[in-house]
Amino acid sequence: MASSTGNEKSVNPVLRISQLDALELNKALEQLVWSQFTSCFHGFKPGVLAHFEPEIKAFLWLILWRFTIYSKNATVGQAILNIQYKNNLCQTEKYQPLSKQQKLWYLLFTVGGRWLEERCYDLFSNRQLQSFCKVKSYINFGAGLVKLCGLVNFLIFLQKGTFATLTERILGIRSVFCKPQSVRQVGFEYMNRELLWHGFAEFLIYLLPLINIQKLKLKISSWRLPIAGLSNSDKTLAAHCQECALCGEWPSMPHTIGCLHVFCYYCIQSNYLSDMYFTCPKCGSEVHSLQPLKSKIEMAKLRT
Repeated sequence: MASSTGNEKSVNPVLRISQLDALELNKALEQLVWSQFTSCFHGFKPGVLAHFEPEIKAFLWLILWRFTIYSKNATVGQAILNIQYKNNLCQTEKYQPLSKQQKLWYLLFTVGGRWLEERCYDLFSNRQLQSFCKVKSYINFGAGLVKLCGLVNFLIFLQKGTFATLTERILGIRSVFCKPQSVRQVGFEYMNRELLWHGFAEFLIYLLPLINIQKLKLKISSWRLPIAGLSNSDKTLAAHCQECALCGEWPSMPHTIGCLHVFCYYCIQSNYLSDMYFTCPKCGSEVHSLQPLKSKIEMAKLRT
């Protein structure tokens, strides 16, 4: 970029993605301002702002216009991305700020246009006269035509990269960089490390659902607990019936799987449904048959 003298500055064209990002930032700011404003009336009667919502929004957007476009020749989104508007009607490559007429027309097209679109629906929704119906149809036709022109303008913008909105094209204002863009220094070591960790995280996200965590926990618990010799006497069975081999609590609806250990019905059923190769965490026996506990052991003896 050639050096500039005096108050004149050379300008650089703005990338398409930067202009679209600026528009999205402007929309996000407007939504944030409106949500913060409505939160002030949270304790009031519901719908207190409904009748005057278009006028209130227009007033808020007027304040934003005063401290952005009027004073700085840039919206908030453009200021964040180091962008501002240039008067493209001047046949020069040097930066020229917007004229007062362009700023006022910008206010009329953006704030006034949105206010008119929102208020016209309320004005003509309850009118049944033929004259009002004609006016409403004309307004609907005009709104549709404007949206169609906006679509055509957007397609032209994607091809040429200038005038992201129809208002910018009509007023002859173009987005340019405020300051020269410096060359970005890319740290490839940092990028490689980030790519490696992102790839590893995505691999784990894909792998973890394939691992049977419940079976793995039961396997580890069986390693930690020694397997003792078991007998088939009622005394040994009574000792094992005092707690569930899975949850460690008094067994509810006790069932067996073929070994001398007892399980709560819901504990063993849920584990067996999730893993058809389920084994007893105490002795490692496989599930031969899920049967309710049948024993002549008295409950009073078990509770002791």
